[in-house]
Amino acid sequence: MTATANNPIFQIEQNYGQSIWMDNLSRSIIQSGELKQLIEERGIVGITSNPAIFEKAIVGNAIYDADIEAGIRAQKSVLEIYESLVFDDIRNACDIFKPVYESSNKLDGYVSIEVPPTMADDTQSTINEARRYYEQIGRENVMIKIPGTKMGLPAVEQVISEGINVNVTLLFSVDSYVETAWSYIRGLEKRVAEGKDISNIASVASFFLSRIDINIDGRIDAKLAEGVDRIEKKAELEAVKGKVAIANAKIAYQKYKEIIQSDRWKALAEKGAKVQRLLWASTSTKNPEYSDVMYVDELIGPDTVNTLPPNTIEACADHCSPANRVEADVDKAYHLMESLKEPDIDINIDEVMEELLLDGIDKFVKPFESLMASLEDKVQKLATV
Repeated sequence: MTATANNPIFQIEQNYGQSIWMDNLSRSIIQSGELKQLIEERGIVGITSNPAIFEKAIVGNAIYDADIEAGIRAQKSVLEIYESLVFDDIRNACDIFKPVYESSNKLDGYVSIEVPPTMADDTQSTINEARRYYEQIGRENVMIKIPGTKMGLPAVEQVISEGINVNVTLLFSVDSYVETAWSYIRGLEKRVAEGKDISNIASVASFFLSRIDINIDGRIDAKLAEGVDRIEKKAELEAVKGKVAIANAKIAYQKYKEIIQSDRWKALAEKGAKVQRLLWASTSTKNPEYSDVMYVDELIGPDTVNTLPPNTIEACADHCSPANRVEADVDKAYHLMESLKEPDIDINIDEVMEELLLDGIDKFVKPFESLMASLEDKVQKLATV
């Protein structure tokens, strides 16, 4: 990995107001110095984690064994051992990102950790865990991830009011993003009413991309496989493929702009509030027919974050094409989303979004449960050594 002044990631950040975070965390990249190197040479200014990422990091990796054995000796439960491993990684990553946090005036340099996804439908448990995680990790640049579900958003509002940084995750629909933005605003307003400072609180709204196109493209391919009676219908269906996620995100960005023009937001901004930035998530391109940096290039713009897996970071450093595109072709984006209702296409976007949300929770719950089971096996093996 070599530093280069021509790295597009630095250009995206310096010229277009978008921060690039990495969607990957493990003890290996912390201890090897790779994480520090990614900050210096790739321009990474934040990092996110989730149960699937930690499952890959911990299972089958001997780097954690000594700490697991220490947990066994201390008679900790499997869950307590898991938390001790993960909290250590989060603290160390927070320390590595602290200079970024300070030099960016607390805009970047955050490390995200998700509360147990099994609590997605339990508001009070989510609040309790967010408080506990924030307190036990003990780093001001930690960001607690809370799913943007019906039961998650009241938790977001509450913990924001308590001064805890929040990454609201699993947002698919524009409506869910708007609800998230107002949850953040209500949390800040509650804190102001209590006479407390709001200038040091940060939040991002993680809006998912590639999963939308995978779902929509699958539906279109199924329609095409059934056979279409007119060439025009075939063309209409094919014109939608690989386009919906970006169109949806561009509309969400327009909603963001409307919200920050509201009187309620302006009153908070006068008291030093930071905007809740839209964060583009699920940004690795799954279809080899599409550009591997499609979800980066098309959504560059001010006051946003893009969180990339390692392969996409390398692809972007090599051949991203920086330009402010998040507001390009907005009319086309609205038209595309409307076209889904047309009889020839006939895709119910609300149904798609609901399906994706349920699937998204499942994609976090299953790795979490799998990780707990694998960790329990490891504990039993190490306990008998």
